[in-house]
Amino acid sequence: MTDPPAIIDTNVVVSGLLTSREGAPTRRLLDGMLAGDFPFYLSIDLLAEYRQVLLRKKIQHLHGLSDEDIDRLLEVIVANGILREPTPTGQESPDPGDQFLWDLLAAQPKALLVTGDKALLEDARQAASVITPSSYIRLIDT
Repeated sequence: MTDPPAIIDTNVVVSGLLTSREGAPTRRLLDGMLAGDFPFYLSIDLLAEYRQVLLRKKIQHLHGLSDEDIDRLLEVIVANGILREPTPTGQESPDPGDQFLWDLLAAQPKALLVTGDKALLEDARQAASVITPSSYIRLIDT
């Protein structure tokens, strides 16, 4: 059985980079993205958000990576991901700042959005397609 494709939200990538717990679901997902262990979709907007958030002074202070280190990390993510550019769906995201995620999810009907964002997790319109990092780990570990 092949793993269901994922769309990994920025909060999961950041948490995976910041956690010191080796077995933390967010850490396992980030490591899996870097190793190409499961299929995942990206868009230019999602990559831009990854970079923007990882370069925030407060977050960069916590992870300690240089701008160049972050760019190399993102290059590996891109090399292992599946790049798609969805068109706007007209379906409004429950979190206006995440419209690009909602559009990417709508364009990839077999994908699962993996997030810790409560607004996205609690939205009934996409309930079957939005899951937590630990839920996705359980799926790909079986």
